[in-house]
Amino acid sequence: MTRTHPPFDPELEAALRLVHQVNPPTVTPERIADLRAITDAYRIAEESLAGIDVAEHVAPGPAGAPDVALTVLRPADADPAVPLPGMLHIHGGGMVAGNRRVGLDWAADWLRTVPMVVASVEYRLAPEHPHPAPLEDCYAGLEWLAGKAAELGVDPSRLIVAGGSAGGGLAAGVALLARDRGGPALAAQLLICPMIDDRARTPSSTELDGEGLWDRTSNATGWAALLGDAAGGPDVSPYAAPARATSLAGLPPAFLDAGAVETFRDETVDYATRLWQAGGQAELHVWPGAFHGFDSVVPTATLSREARAARENWLRRVLSG
Repeated sequence: MTRTHPPFDPELEAALRLVHQVNPPTVTPERIADLRAITDAYRIAEESLAGIDVAEHVAPGPAGAPDVALTVLRPADADPAVPLPGMLHIHGGGMVAGNRRVGLDWAADWLRTVPMVVASVEYRLAPEHPHPAPLEDCYAGLEWLAGKAAELGVDPSRLIVAGGSAGGGLAAGVALLARDRGGPALAAQLLICPMIDDRARTPSSTELDGEGLWDRTSNATGWAALLGDAAGGPDVSPYAAPARATSLAGLPPAFLDAGAVETFRDETVDYATRLWQAGGQAELHVWPGAFHGFDSVVPTATLSREARAARENWLRRVLSG
């Protein structure tokens, strides 16, 4: 079967050719170590953290599991007497790579737009630590953030969970867990190109083969690492793959976005649609011609600037007051 997809944005496509020289679009199990090396080499620029206090914390891990490390960001000039919104940030990496510093450039921009406290959580990675280990680590981070709200200067009525890619999928799973366990109340969820469906059942989940970033083979690699032989089968938990949740009622307002030329496009659109159908609030953006993670790869591109502005505007609305 011939697969077709929308054209790439010309500005992004030019950069993508350069990216492929370092980071090919296809991740097989044999390439997980290479992907980890790329993400482990990530360093947030010093100027990105200007005016931000950075502190390292450790939270109790899930029962019987190691403790969980968190990097906490706070505006250096914030009035300690005025509680700020609190964000649990969850990094991407296909469930198999990354660390709590990945994506902190986003978080630094967000807290300059809306002064907030951001706690970025370190979770165990698959395949060494399959589901539910990564999700439970993230949930432990949320419980810690809520429990330390007064100490951290966080307003517990304005807690938000956020993440991109695998982090977006884990953020959606955390929101489901918090709802079903009666855990910390969330004011919002920010799901950037989220990885939420292991079933590869939509056109966008299979139409990229050796193109873009994170193609269909990469997606199969990530889900197999997280779920093993259960991936794609009938017995996968909705907390691992939130698109499988039978009900999306009672979830906090959501922001979702994806590129028009990426594996997660259709599942993101479907998740937003189901949130609306369940009586929830969701803002959805599909960026024309954009590939997975485009605004991290080419932050100066026109579409990247528009995408980042849309997220910041949404944060300002949902967390104001």
